[in-house]
Amino acid sequence: MVVPITDLTGERADLLAALDKQRGFLRYTVRGLTDEQARQRTTVSELTLGGLVKHVAGVEERWLRFAVGGAEAMHAEGAPHDADSWAEQFRMLDGETLDVLLERYRAVAEHTDNLVATLDLDSEQALPAAPWFEPGATWSVRRVLLHVVAETAQHAGHADILREALDGQRTMG
Repeated sequence: MVVPITDLTGERADLLAALDKQRGFLRYTVRGLTDEQARQRTTVSELTLGGLVKHVAGVEERWLRFAVGGAEAMHAEGAPHDADSWAEQFRMLDGETLDVLLERYRAVAEHTDNLVATLDLDSEQALPAAPWFEPGATWSVRRVLLHVVAETAQHAGHADILREALDGQRTMG
C-alpha cells in the first residue's frame, strides 16, 4: 500500500520537502523559455538549461534505482555508458522539447516521492566500483536521498547562472 505523500511526517516529509524545494528552483529557472533558449549554451561549458533538466531527472532516476536494486540497477537499459552518451545528458538534443523534459522530470519526481513513502531509509546498497567511491562502501536510502537533494541544489544553481547569462532572469535575488 502506498502512503499518500501528504500523509508523510517526520524525516520522510522533511527529505521530500527539501528535495521538492530544489526541484522547484530548477523548474522556476526554466519558466517561460522556448525550446531554442533551453537548448542554447550561454557559457563555455556544454551545459544548457534543457540539458540540466534532463540530467537532473536522469540522476534522480538512477540513484533511486540504486536505492532499490543496487549498483547494477543504476545501469538499466538506455543509461549512458560511453563518454559521448554521458555528455548528451547535459544537452538538449534536436527533437527534444523542454515540455517533454519537464514532464519526464515530473514523472521521475512522482516515482521518487512514492518510493520515499515506502522504502526503509536504513536499507543499504554497496556503491558501484568507481575511483570516487571508497572500495566496499555502502549508502543507505537516506544517504542516497541526501545526495539527490545536493545534486539537485547544485544543478539548480548552475541553471540560475545559465538563465542569467541567457536573458538576465534569475531565480532568486
